[in-house]
Amino acid sequence: MSTESKQQIIERRKEIERELVDMLKETESDFSLQHVKDAIFHEEDSDDMMKVVAMFDRGGGASELENILELVSDAWNYFPHQALNGLSPAEKLLKHK
Repeated sequence: MSTESKQQIIERRKEIERELVDMLKETESDFSLQHVKDAIFHEEDSDDMMKVVAMFDRGGGASELENILELVSDAWNYFPHQALNGLSPAEKLLKHK
């Protein structure tokens, strides 16, 4: 993950939100964007990221799972986490640069 400006992080977060909404519709998930954001914000265990992946997984092929993993990874890195005092990993990285 490269260091980005605060504005680039905000823009990327909005883009990821749109992609997540599209993926939720495409996979006919029972979950919403807010469910995804809440799961990321309140993460506690090392397997919490896989819980988010499960929100999208409908047993599709490897390429579908690859797309889900990539999108969830982006969301994980750009959405706020309570454990990081409400910052995303990307914002935390920016603070350290």
